[in-house]
Amino acid sequence: MSARVAMARIRPVLIPLGVLLVLAGGLGLVLGELIGLVLLLAGIALDRIRPPEAPVRLVEPPVTGPWRALNSPATKVPSHGTNGFGQTWAIDLVAEPEGRPRPAFGSGGQWRPATDYPAFGLPVHSPVTGTVVRAHDRRRDHRARSGWGSVVYLLVVEGFVRQVAGARWVLGNHVVVATEDGTCAVLAHLRRGSVTVRRGDRVRAGQPLAECGNSGNSSEPHLHVQLTDSAWVAGACGRPMAFRGGAPDGSDGLPADDELMDAPAR
Repeated sequence: MSARVAMARIRPVLIPLGVLLVLAGGLGLVLGELIGLVLLLAGIALDRIRPPEAPVRLVEPPVTGPWRALNSPATKVPSHGTNGFGQTWAIDLVAEPEGRPRPAFGSGGQWRPATDYPAFGLPVHSPVTGTVVRAHDRRRDHRARSGWGSVVYLLVVEGFVRQVAGARWVLGNHVVVATEDGTCAVLAHLRRGSVTVRRGDRVRAGQPLAECGNSGNSSEPHLHVQLTDSAWVAGACGRPMAFRGGAPDGSDGLPADDELMDAPAR
Protein backbone atom coordinates (compact mmCIF):
# COMPACT_ATOMS: atom_id res chain seq x y z
CA MET A 1 0.00 0.00 0.00
CA SER A 2 1.43 3.39 -1.01
CA ALA A 3 1.71 6.27 1.43
CA ARG A 4 -1.05 8.19 -0.37
CA VAL A 5 -3.44 5.27 -0.16
CA ALA A 6 -2.59 4.76 3.52
CA MET A 7 -3.36 8.42 4.27
CA ALA A 8 -6.73 8.12 2.53
CA ARG A 9 -7.56 5.08 4.66
CA ILE A 10 -6.58 6.88 7.88
CA ARG A 11 -8.48 10.11 7.24
CA PRO A 12 -12.04 8.87 8.07
CA VAL A 13 -10.93 8.05 11.61
CA LEU A 14 -9.35 11.42 12.34
CA ILE A 15 -12.28 13.81 11.94
CA PRO A 16 -14.91 12.01 14.07
CA LEU A 17 -12.28 11.16 16.69
CA GLY A 18 -11.17 14.78 16.71
CA VAL A 19 -14.75 15.97 17.23
CA LEU A 20 -15.25 13.51 20.09
CA LEU A 21 -12.05 14.63 21.81
CA VAL A 22 -12.96 18.31 21.44
CA LEU A 23 -16.33 17.59 23.05
CA ALA A 24 -14.66 15.50 25.74
CA GLY A 25 -12.23 18.36 26.40
CA GLY A 26 -15.18 20.63 27.01
CA LEU A 27 -16.33 18.15 29.63
CA GLY A 28 -13.00 18.24 31.43
CA LEU A 29 -10.75 15.72 29.67
CA VAL A 30 -7.20 16.97 30.08
CA LEU A 31 -5.71 18.04 26.71
CA GLY A 32 -8.81 16.62 24.97
CA GLU A 33 -9.60 19.82 23.08
CA LEU A 34 -6.00 20.31 21.94
CA ILE A 35 -5.56 16.75 20.73
CA GLY A 36 -8.97 16.81 19.08
CA LEU A 37 -8.14 20.04 17.24
CA VAL A 38 -4.86 18.54 16.01
CA LEU A 39 -6.69 15.48 14.69
CA LEU A 40 -9.31 17.66 12.98
CA LEU A 41 -6.62 19.73 11.28
CA ALA A 42 -4.78 16.55 10.24
CA GLY A 43 -7.96 15.17 8.69
CA ILE A 44 -8.50 18.40 6.77
CA ALA A 45 -4.86 18.40 5.61
CA LEU A 46 -5.14 14.83 4.33
CA ASP A 47 -8.08 15.95 2.16
CA ARG A 48 -5.59 17.98 0.14
CA ILE A 49 -3.35 15.02 -0.72
CA ARG A 50 -4.10 13.76 -4.20
CA PRO A 51 -4.39 9.99 -4.69
CA PRO A 52 -1.95 8.00 -6.83
CA GLU A 53 -2.20 8.48 -10.58
CA ALA A 54 -4.22 5.84 -12.42
CA PRO A 55 -5.26 5.27 -16.05
CA VAL A 56 -8.53 6.77 -17.22
CA ARG A 57 -11.21 4.07 -17.30
CA LEU A 58 -13.86 4.17 -20.01
CA VAL A 59 -17.32 3.44 -18.60
CA GLU A 60 -20.89 3.63 -19.86
CA PRO A 61 -22.91 6.80 -19.13
CA PRO A 62 -25.10 6.17 -16.06
CA VAL A 63 -27.99 8.20 -17.53
CA THR A 64 -29.74 8.72 -20.86
CA GLY A 65 -30.82 11.92 -22.54
CA PRO A 66 -29.52 15.47 -21.93
CA TRP A 67 -27.76 16.00 -18.58
CA ARG A 68 -25.66 19.01 -17.62
CA ALA A 69 -22.37 18.63 -15.74
CA LEU A 70 -21.59 20.33 -12.45
CA ASN A 71 -18.36 19.96 -10.46
CA SER A 72 -16.67 18.14 -13.33
CA PRO A 73 -13.05 16.93 -13.34
CA ALA A 74 -12.92 18.16 -16.94
CA THR A 75 -12.94 21.66 -15.40
CA LYS A 76 -10.86 21.19 -12.24
CA VAL A 77 -9.27 18.48 -10.11
CA PRO A 78 -10.27 17.71 -7.43
CA SER A 79 -13.67 18.35 -8.92
CA HIS A 80 -15.46 18.82 -5.59
CA GLY A 81 -12.64 20.71 -3.90
CA THR A 82 -11.56 17.70 -1.85
CA ASN A 83 -9.97 14.28 -2.30
CA GLY A 84 -11.93 12.89 0.65
CA PHE A 85 -14.48 10.13 0.09
CA GLY A 86 -12.74 9.29 -3.21
CA GLN A 87 -14.14 12.41 -4.90
CA THR A 88 -11.03 13.55 -6.80
CA TRP A 89 -12.51 12.79 -10.24
CA ALA A 90 -16.21 12.68 -9.32
CA ILE A 91 -18.86 14.39 -11.45
CA ASP A 92 -22.38 15.68 -10.74
CA LEU A 93 -25.09 15.50 -13.40
CA VAL A 94 -28.43 17.35 -13.51
CA ALA A 95 -31.15 16.49 -16.04
CA GLU A 96 -32.32 19.09 -18.53
CA PRO A 97 -34.86 17.35 -20.81
CA GLU A 98 -36.51 19.25 -23.63
CA GLY A 99 -39.79 20.82 -22.61
CA ARG A 100 -39.10 20.74 -18.86
CA PRO A 101 -36.51 23.31 -17.77
CA ARG A 102 -34.63 22.91 -14.54
CA PRO A 103 -35.71 25.55 -11.98
CA ALA A 104 -33.37 28.53 -11.86
CA PHE A 105 -31.46 28.96 -8.62
CA GLY A 106 -33.25 31.41 -6.32
CA SER A 107 -36.48 31.39 -8.31
CA GLY A 108 -38.63 29.50 -5.77
CA GLY A 109 -37.58 30.37 -2.25
CA GLN A 110 -35.00 28.68 -0.06
CA TRP A 111 -36.49 25.16 0.02
CA ARG A 112 -38.12 23.69 -3.10
CA PRO A 113 -39.78 20.26 -3.38
CA ALA A 114 -37.47 17.71 -5.00
CA THR A 115 -40.25 16.91 -7.48
CA ASP A 116 -39.83 20.39 -9.04
CA TYR A 117 -36.61 19.15 -10.67
CA PRO A 118 -36.65 17.00 -13.83
CA ALA A 119 -33.83 14.75 -12.59
CA PHE A 120 -35.93 13.43 -9.71
CA GLY A 121 -37.12 9.90 -10.46
CA LEU A 122 -35.18 9.42 -13.71
CA PRO A 123 -33.49 6.01 -14.13
CA VAL A 124 -29.86 5.49 -13.15
CA HIS A 125 -27.81 2.76 -14.89
CA SER A 126 -24.66 0.92 -13.90
CA PRO A 127 -21.62 2.35 -15.68
CA VAL A 128 -19.71 -0.92 -15.30
CA THR A 129 -20.17 -4.68 -15.26
CA GLY A 130 -19.50 -6.18 -11.86
CA THR A 131 -20.91 -7.14 -8.47
CA VAL A 132 -22.96 -4.94 -6.17
CA VAL A 133 -21.00 -4.48 -2.93
CA ARG A 134 -23.08 -1.69 -1.38
CA ALA A 135 -26.78 -0.91 -1.79
CA HIS A 136 -28.52 1.55 0.52
CA ASP A 137 -31.87 3.26 -0.01
CA ARG A 138 -33.38 4.19 3.37
CA ARG A 139 -32.44 7.88 3.51
CA ARG A 140 -35.21 10.38 2.85
CA ASP A 141 -35.27 12.69 -0.15
CA HIS A 142 -35.15 16.17 1.33
CA ARG A 143 -36.21 19.47 -0.20
CA ALA A 144 -33.80 21.21 -2.57
CA ARG A 145 -31.58 23.96 -1.16
CA SER A 146 -32.60 26.54 -3.75
CA GLY A 147 -31.41 29.85 -2.29
CA TRP A 148 -28.17 31.20 -0.87
CA GLY A 149 -29.35 30.95 2.73
CA SER A 150 -30.25 27.27 2.46
CA VAL A 151 -27.05 26.48 0.51
CA VAL A 152 -24.88 28.09 3.20
CA TYR A 153 -26.76 26.03 5.78
CA LEU A 154 -26.10 22.90 3.70
CA LEU A 155 -22.38 23.60 3.40
CA VAL A 156 -21.66 24.86 6.91
CA VAL A 157 -24.03 22.88 9.12
CA GLU A 158 -25.43 19.86 7.26
CA GLY A 159 -22.23 19.13 5.38
CA PHE A 160 -20.08 19.12 8.51
CA VAL A 161 -22.50 16.92 10.44
CA ARG A 162 -22.68 14.42 7.58
CA GLN A 163 -18.88 14.33 7.25
CA VAL A 164 -18.56 13.45 10.91
CA ALA A 165 -21.40 10.90 10.68
CA GLY A 166 -19.75 9.09 7.75
CA ALA A 167 -20.00 8.26 4.07
CA ARG A 168 -23.57 6.94 4.18
CA TRP A 169 -24.81 10.32 5.36
CA VAL A 170 -22.81 12.16 2.69
CA LEU A 171 -23.80 9.85 -0.17
CA GLY A 172 -27.40 9.33 0.91
CA ASN A 173 -28.97 6.42 -0.90
CA HIS A 174 -26.29 4.84 -3.06
CA VAL A 175 -25.05 1.80 -4.95
CA VAL A 176 -21.45 0.66 -5.30
CA VAL A 177 -20.52 -1.81 -8.06
CA ALA A 178 -17.11 -3.50 -7.96
CA THR A 179 -15.46 -4.68 -11.18
CA GLU A 180 -13.19 -7.72 -11.47
CA ASP A 181 -10.03 -5.64 -11.00
CA GLY A 182 -11.34 -4.01 -7.80
CA THR A 183 -12.32 -0.64 -9.25
CA CYS A 184 -15.65 0.49 -7.81
CA ALA A 185 -18.32 2.67 -9.42
CA VAL A 186 -20.22 4.79 -6.88
CA LEU A 187 -23.67 6.22 -7.69
CA ALA A 188 -25.02 8.56 -5.01
CA HIS A 189 -28.02 10.69 -3.95
CA LEU A 190 -30.52 8.12 -5.21
CA ARG A 191 -34.25 8.20 -4.59
CA ARG A 192 -35.40 6.43 -1.45
CA GLY A 193 -36.92 3.02 -2.16
CA SER A 194 -35.83 3.00 -5.81
CA VAL A 195 -32.76 0.74 -5.60
CA THR A 196 -33.56 -2.52 -7.40
CA VAL A 197 -30.37 -4.46 -6.60
CA ARG A 198 -28.86 -5.87 -3.45
CA ARG A 199 -25.39 -6.75 -2.24
CA GLY A 200 -23.99 -9.73 -4.13
CA ASP A 201 -26.06 -9.18 -7.30
CA ARG A 202 -24.21 -9.36 -10.60
CA VAL A 203 -25.00 -6.45 -12.91
CA ARG A 204 -24.01 -5.53 -16.43
CA ALA A 205 -22.98 -2.13 -17.75
CA GLY A 206 -26.10 -0.20 -18.72
CA GLN A 207 -28.42 -2.13 -16.39
CA PRO A 208 -30.95 0.05 -14.48
CA LEU A 209 -30.14 0.12 -10.76
CA ALA A 210 -32.22 2.89 -9.19
CA GLU A 211 -33.68 6.37 -9.73
CA CYS A 212 -32.15 9.79 -9.26
CA GLY A 213 -33.09 11.41 -5.96
CA ASN A 214 -32.09 14.09 -3.48
CA SER A 215 -30.76 12.19 -0.48
CA GLY A 216 -27.57 12.84 1.47
CA ASN A 217 -25.41 15.93 1.01
CA SER A 218 -27.28 17.20 -2.02
CA SER A 219 -28.49 20.71 -2.85
CA GLU A 220 -30.88 19.56 -5.60
CA PRO A 221 -31.85 16.27 -7.29
CA HIS A 222 -28.81 15.12 -9.23
CA LEU A 223 -26.60 12.10 -9.78
CA HIS A 224 -23.13 11.97 -8.25
CA VAL A 225 -20.81 9.49 -10.02
CA GLN A 226 -17.24 8.48 -9.22
CA LEU A 227 -14.75 5.63 -9.47
CA THR A 228 -12.74 4.53 -6.44
CA ASP A 229 -10.12 1.94 -5.53
CA SER A 230 -12.21 0.58 -2.65
CA ALA A 231 -15.82 -0.17 -1.73
CA TRP A 232 -15.13 1.58 1.59
CA VAL A 233 -15.91 5.02 0.19
CA ALA A 234 -14.96 6.89 3.37
CA GLY A 235 -11.33 5.79 2.99
CA ALA A 236 -11.18 5.35 -0.77
CA CYS A 237 -8.92 6.95 -3.36
CA GLY A 238 -10.60 8.32 -6.46
CA ARG A 239 -9.80 7.09 -9.96
CA PRO A 240 -10.30 8.97 -13.24
CA MET A 241 -13.00 7.97 -15.70
CA ALA A 242 -14.53 8.89 -19.04
CA PHE A 243 -18.03 8.19 -20.32
CA ARG A 244 -18.44 6.42 -23.62
CA GLY A 245 -19.72 9.18 -25.93
CA GLY A 246 -19.89 11.52 -22.93
CA ALA A 247 -18.10 14.58 -24.32
CA PRO A 248 -20.31 17.36 -25.75
CA ASP A 249 -19.18 16.49 -29.31
CA GLY A 250 -20.14 12.82 -28.82
CA SER A 251 -16.61 11.50 -28.36
CA ASP A 252 -15.49 9.59 -25.27
CA GLY A 253 -14.87 11.85 -22.29
CA LEU A 254 -16.69 13.99 -19.77
CA PRO A 255 -18.55 17.28 -20.13
CA ALA A 256 -16.96 20.23 -18.35
CA ASP A 257 -18.89 22.42 -15.91
CA ASP A 258 -22.15 23.66 -17.44
CA GLU A 259 -21.65 21.59 -20.61
CA LEU A 260 -24.41 19.29 -21.83
CA MET A 261 -24.02 15.54 -22.34
CA ASP A 262 -26.69 13.86 -24.44
CA ALA A 263 -26.40 10.14 -23.74
CA PRO A 264 -28.26 7.87 -26.19
CA ALA A 265 -31.14 5.72 -24.97
CA ARG A 266 -30.37 2.04 -24.43
